[in-house]
Amino acid sequence: MSVVLNTKHLSGFINEEEYKAIYPQVEAAHRQLEAKNGPGNDFLGWMYLPRDYDKEEFARIKEAAQKIREDSEVLVVAGIGGSYLGARAVIEAVKGLYHNEIENGLKIYFCGNSISPTYLNDIIALCKGKKFSINVISKSGTTTETSLAFRVLRKLLEDEMGVEEANKRIYATTDRAKGTLKQLADAQGWPTFVVPDDVGGRYSVLSAVGLLPIAVAGIDIMEMMNGAADAKESYNLRSFENPVWQYAAVRNLLYRNGKAMEIFESYEPGFKMFGGWWQQLFGESEGKDGKGLFPVTAEFTADLHSMGQYIQDGPRTLMETVVSFEQPLNEFSVPFAMGDPDLLNYLAGRKLSDISRMAQEAVKAAHIAGGVPNLEVRVPKRDEAGFA
Repeated sequence: MSVVLNTKHLSGFINEEEYKAIYPQVEAAHRQLEAKNGPGNDFLGWMYLPRDYDKEEFARIKEAAQKIREDSEVLVVAGIGGSYLGARAVIEAVKGLYHNEIENGLKIYFCGNSISPTYLNDIIALCKGKKFSINVISKSGTTTETSLAFRVLRKLLEDEMGVEEANKRIYATTDRAKGTLKQLADAQGWPTFVVPDDVGGRYSVLSAVGLLPIAVAGIDIMEMMNGAADAKESYNLRSFENPVWQYAAVRNLLYRNGKAMEIFESYEPGFKMFGGWWQQLFGESEGKDGKGLFPVTAEFTADLHSMGQYIQDGPRTLMETVVSFEQPLNEFSVPFAMGDPDLLNYLAGRKLSDISRMAQEAVKAAHIAGGVPNLEVRVPKRDEAGFA
């Protein structure tokens, strides 16, 4: 299942000569990635995870996830940056923003990404008196935010269930052979999973870093890996029919033409965390040597009522990338109201997803007219394969 890139609204911002000039550069970048001979080539393992993942560990991840779902009411994932953003993005994109409140059974909470005492106390309150497990994720085991949260939650687990039972409920995702967390896990007998040496944290969602929490959420990780493998095959196309090539070309051309900020937008609140992960991927990867587009995320239509004026009439140094879904997770039709007290009966019977699409088209037209380049990424469906 592949995404489609809609670039037809960029004709007023990028001309054909510019496209032709950048084609060889994009092709060269693709070749360099495949040859692994560019900067950061020690961390390109993410490119091959969809097919070359550790099958034995994958089976252990599924077994551990099943155990957690059977013996726990709560899983707390302690990690920061790439150690939680990708997993949370997948879970909320596939299952919805309020999955913990709506679904019966196990709840998943994320901590170790803040040093706020209020946040940590809230997590403690959600775990206290419940059967809970911890998945602590850290390559080194010394990341301050994660280590502090883990120390507190481990003590709570031991106080409530005893040390022996607590040790059966802690799962460490860390370095294969070294580091503080690996040593501690081996000493206490916790099950361990690997942060691959050649995969940077922000690219690690298809490793145990992301797969264990995602599987615990009840998401089919095999389907996700198959979708990623299909995408890897599709996006390896050496042609400007490849949406990845198109996206790389457009971003770079607009950057060279004075666009300093990219706003990543969606009309789905459940996709907001994906924007946070995207922000890390581009901000941490490109923000070097005084260069790089500044990545910003927005949730529409909510943020139109706060940031809409700036986007419409502010400095013309920004571009928009909008993610849209052909099929919503759920559908809803507008009801008819006697007397039409809110003057909305003209929408009665219409699907909310259709109204959302109309709003998206209207916003797009207004922003383009206002001088904002607009790029649309179309995804068939918010499911495991669609996410991959």
